[in-house]
Amino acid sequence: MTSVADRLKELGIDLPPVPQPLAIYRPAVRTRDLVYVSGQLPTVDGKILTPGRLGVDVTVEQAKAAARVAAINALAAANTLLGSLEGCRVIRTVGMVACAPEFVDHPAVVNGASELLRDVFGEEHGIGVRLAYGIASLPLNSPVEVELLLEVD
Repeated sequence: MTSVADRLKELGIDLPPVPQPLAIYRPAVRTRDLVYVSGQLPTVDGKILTPGRLGVDVTVEQAKAAARVAAINALAAANTLLGSLEGCRVIRTVGMVACAPEFVDHPAVVNGASELLRDVFGEEHGIGVRLAYGIASLPLNSPVEVELLLEVD
């Protein structure tokens, strides 16, 4: 059985340092066997990947890539809290998509996060329930934000 660390390496993913919170909250909190990861933005080196809104100035493919980065940042928050991602299972993924009112392809955007989680944890542990919805804006003009609920063995 391949470890999560090995899968990350195979995927060419180095978990980044956890971005500093923008307000008063913790990036991740554990209670018993659950880890709640605060909404994470698609930041790379402190900058938003592809800022803007869907249906205005960001494409679905750009936002899907941003959702993948936000999920990587969410995993970094969980990993920092736990010390390892071994034994984790995705319970719920929430993807918020900043978009124009007429934009309706939220699920395709959030697939960027869901596909990454599946690839990291496998079909059995990487796919949980999901919510993908559109909103008027996100912090720092981000096109997407991803939060996670994980179960830990």
